[in-house]
Amino acid sequence: MTMTQPRARRAELASFLRSRRDRITPDAVGLPPGLRRRTPGLRREEVAMLAGVGVTWYTWLEQGRPINVSVQVLDAISRTLELDEAEREHLYRLADVPTVPQPDVCGQLEPETQLILDHLDPLPAAVYNGRYDLLAWNGTYSALFPGLTSEPPATRNALWQIFAVGQCCSPVVNRAEELPQMVATLRAGFGRHLGEPAWTDFVRRLSAVSPEFASMWATHDVARPGSRMKIFQHSAAGQVRTISTSMALASPPETRLVIYTPLDDESRERISWIRAHPGSPPVAPHAH
Repeated sequence: MTMTQPRARRAELASFLRSRRDRITPDAVGLPPGLRRRTPGLRREEVAMLAGVGVTWYTWLEQGRPINVSVQVLDAISRTLELDEAEREHLYRLADVPTVPQPDVCGQLEPETQLILDHLDPLPAAVYNGRYDLLAWNGTYSALFPGLTSEPPATRNALWQIFAVGQCCSPVVNRAEELPQMVATLRAGFGRHLGEPAWTDFVRRLSAVSPEFASMWATHDVARPGSRMKIFQHSAAGQVRTISTSMALASPPETRLVIYTPLDDESRERISWIRAHPGSPPVAPHAH
């Protein structure tokens, strides 16, 4: 751990706590709204009271001061702030609680991984790391998203292609539901890599080119990968409706296999057509 990582971790912890506190209204926890309330959310002293911790201590925690924190106190704060499982894990990691494992992100994909991807054809399937870098894929995925798979490694990233190219050139139809979820998943991974130049630079560059990403990033929402509906628009085949299923891989850590299963017969037929016509242009040169 570098000297910059503890400071970055505390700053991220402070921002995360403030963002979670702001979203809970007093009436939701049985408190009167009060007068001269500058924020619709809870005050620091209210969080401290509900969690059963000292106001000064909680204020220092939210200010990012270098203080030690126990699992019991974090549990109380988690309950008070109504954190879900992904948010609770994120909080523990930011607080540097030793019970949260710090994975080793080094290593290459197992050679069997590509064999699995190929055997999943004709279902589109790919492998991503925690930053949404595309690491491996099968033929159907490449036919569906040729722009992404043809990118050089430096920009072969699903988030970069979605946000950097703009809404006009992205095939993602249900952006309002899908993009915030992807950014929240990235934020959870970011908590494991605070102070690491590769992650910090990626977020900085993406925020600079995409105000939409920057706005979503500022919410401090966190989430885990999971099954979700994803709808894509292909210029020749039409709309493709899928369910994406995410499965964690054992090696290397923080990689996941994502399989796109068509939701209906029409989408299945359109995927088959795209697979049989790999040269047909998608709606844009970049896709996820």
